[in-house]
Amino acid sequence: MFENLTGRLGDVFSSLRGRGSLSEKDVDEAMREVRRALIEADVALPVARDFIDKVKARAVGAEVLKSVTPGQQVIKIVHDELVEMLGGANADGALSFQAAPPVAFMMVGLQGSGKTTSTAKIAKRMTMRDKRKVLMVSLDTRRPAAQEQLRVLGEQAGVATLPIVDGQQPVQIARRAMEAARTGGYDVVMLDTAGRIHIDEELMAEVAEIRDIAKPHETLLVADSLTGQDAVNVAQQFNERIGVTGIVLTRTDGDGRGGAALSMRAVTGVPIKLLGTGEKVDALEDFRADRVAGRILGMGDVVSLVERAAETIDAEKAQKIAAKMKKGEFDLDDMAEQLAQMKRMGGMAGVMSMLPGMGKMQKAAAGAHMDDSVVKRQAAIISSMTKKERRNPKLLNASRKKRIAAGSGTEVQEINRLLKLHRQMADMMKMMGRQKGGGMFAKLGAALGAGGFDEATAGGVDPEALEKMMPKAGAGMPRLPGLPGAGGLPGLPGSRGGMPGLPGLPSGKKKK
Repeated sequence: MFENLTGRLGDVFSSLRGRGSLSEKDVDEAMREVRRALIEADVALPVARDFIDKVKARAVGAEVLKSVTPGQQVIKIVHDELVEMLGGANADGALSFQAAPPVAFMMVGLQGSGKTTSTAKIAKRMTMRDKRKVLMVSLDTRRPAAQEQLRVLGEQAGVATLPIVDGQQPVQIARRAMEAARTGGYDVVMLDTAGRIHIDEELMAEVAEIRDIAKPHETLLVADSLTGQDAVNVAQQFNERIGVTGIVLTRTDGDGRGGAALSMRAVTGVPIKLLGTGEKVDALEDFRADRVAGRILGMGDVVSLVERAAETIDAEKAQKIAAKMKKGEFDLDDMAEQLAQMKRMGGMAGVMSMLPGMGKMQKAAAGAHMDDSVVKRQAAIISSMTKKERRNPKLLNASRKKRIAAGSGTEVQEINRLLKLHRQMADMMKMMGRQKGGGMFAKLGAALGAGGFDEATAGGVDPEALEKMMPKAGAGMPRLPGLPGAGGLPGLPGSRGGMPGLPGLPSGKKKK
């Protein structure tokens, strides 16, 4: 969502890095470009102006102009102010359950913003992660099949839904839902209200009546990040008329400019609590101001990446791969599992967006048409091999490669590239296996293999420790301990040229 803004800010800051000194004129020019980038990203004008004023007030002081690294100091100030604009590093964006059950959560928003899907996502998360007994209820009697949609999503997510009774109006359904939750011993009731294509008096009156009956502990506004500046106006009106306790931003995996996210918190004072990152029921992320600010400024979000891996990884397979890594073994079956894991974590773009300093590499990959379709072709190649061939790639002679190419719909050259990539990864695994203690990523493997972060099994690896390894504002990507090479990307062989460890990306050689 923030790709354009990240690119523009990256260009501004690249001109500041490495300068021995900065004049007030230099700061003014940089802030003018930052302001332009924010406005182009659909950030509300008053918010952009206030942000620039705060940054400028700090950036022209002795803290920067007399600093040893003034360029990086400016970037740090921008990062700090961006975090504050998004709610602050210590803001508590967690959903609150501090009320007598059943706790009501009311979802509000315009039609098409993603309320029903978000209701199912949050309900599944509460069921799986928070161990709550959840009842989902559709109060949308206007949109055709809205109630049926929530019922189907409930079946997919494994969450109970209130039985549909034809002819009942939203207020009647709300009363029945609260009574059913009390008698059924439910911890949480998720109320999915109806929306309109625009805010009108009838919508507000209906939502207000439901609010008075259910007395929701949390009222979550679902806003589509692709609607840009209008999403801020919607948030203001809902907050003034109904009272909103949190915002859920949907479609953040799209190509929206991101201004809505930056403006909503500043304009309404209501915290953004969750981000919808895809269509699947588990595509939901906690909103953390410091992590989002890091992504916007191209510093990545390693902590969220590892947390996402912990949630999606198959513990049993991870333990098997970890055991093989210790022996220095890594066959094509293991590589296929790595490709599948990358897909579960959001694909190549999803992983690269969370790695520090990867903004320009992402653009290069997109320009070379190296996207998730490359990963799919590589997975198809491996699945077209026999078990023996996957375990022993040395068996792959010319005739076998032709057979595999025909079976996977690819070319022999692609098979050769895949085998070269596998050899590089296998060599790296051997090097890591020979290191004392297995290096940092062996500890990570232990943590993820255990299904999460655990001090005893992970040797002290936790999100906070990883956060300390992340680069400071304005710094480049650090060399992570326990890895071969100098300054290479985590878990990727080599340290110069391209990125041979990420499937489908060039290994530094220019295309002829």
